[in-house]
Amino acid sequence: MTTATPIPMVDLREQYLTLKQDIDAAVADVLSKTQFIMGPNVRSFESEVAQYLGVKHAIGCANGTDALHLALRALDIGPGDEVITTPFTFIATAEAIAYVGATPVFVDIDPVTYNLDAALTEQAITPNTRAIIPVHIFGLPCDMTAIQSVSEKHNLFVVEDCAQSFGSDVGGNKTGAIGDVGCHSFFPSKNLGCFGDGGMLTTNNDELAQKLRVLGAHGSTKQYHHTVIGYNSRLDEMQAAILRQKLPHIDNYNQRRLQVATAYCEKLSALDIQLPLLKAPESQGGAIPVFHQFTFLSDKRDELKQALSDQQIASAVYYPIPLHQQTALTERMPQGASCPHAESVAKRCLSLPIYPEMPDQHIDRVCNTIKAVLG
Repeated sequence: MTTATPIPMVDLREQYLTLKQDIDAAVADVLSKTQFIMGPNVRSFESEVAQYLGVKHAIGCANGTDALHLALRALDIGPGDEVITTPFTFIATAEAIAYVGATPVFVDIDPVTYNLDAALTEQAITPNTRAIIPVHIFGLPCDMTAIQSVSEKHNLFVVEDCAQSFGSDVGGNKTGAIGDVGCHSFFPSKNLGCFGDGGMLTTNNDELAQKLRVLGAHGSTKQYHHTVIGYNSRLDEMQAAILRQKLPHIDNYNQRRLQVATAYCEKLSALDIQLPLLKAPESQGGAIPVFHQFTFLSDKRDELKQALSDQQIASAVYYPIPLHQQTALTERMPQGASCPHAESVAKRCLSLPIYPEMPDQHIDRVCNTIKAVLG
């Protein structure tokens, strides 16, 4: 076991220290004003996100999972309906479908981008299909042109899961501004993360925005007047104040993530591994990923993970069990879900440390450790 400095997956403390003066002042201001619920920072942050993403409406909520749940509720999706999504993502995407009583239909992924395969998506549509949830996995935008084309042809809603893609761009449009509604997470380790839980919904649809606000506020448009059964899902004022200090830096954060990813790719290019794309195929829009995770494929995944651990270097497997194989979901699915690409990727994927403040010497240490196993 080495005595070298540990390398974490993400260094939240370092990012805090770079903005400490501004964040501490913002938190102190909230404490001094004692307006902790739905205060001015929440409304200001919503306006600032809407402007940044180029959408008419941004609605804060408690977390990214709630964002997905509220989106499906607002679109009136429920029992008897089917929602197509990817099996290669965190379970929250499918949980939201289950929450509203709909059936998740898992469609296999593109083995190069790890994103939902648009061509297979169209083949999975039935008379019960109501929506598609593309997940911009690891920060690489999905082929939204193809997905939008399929959705328009079959009159389906598109709910973008942008939990890992804040700030990414598809042909001049930010993710979260392309589908009917975008769902965002501000979990601390995200590209734009707060110091707890937080989420947001984005849309250009006025009616949908109003429904989302009502559903997230106990179904109320006026105090003690409740038109529907809603939820208590609010973005915390303190978290909004913190996020407002980070938002102006998001493009710089994402650019540095791309620099780290580029360095990884250059240093590991000679090895027998499948590296992630630094740019989506031109046929899929040519989008530049924001690298929430740097994930590659190797048949020696477990050996590499152990070697990195021995050198005090963090790594992670996102995601070891595809959703169509999760016990909690198998009874809710149509029989016979076949996702061989997702299963193959899940067995071979490994994610390396990546964050904007990551020093170059840490990149070298990670790469040298991998080369020692594979070189």
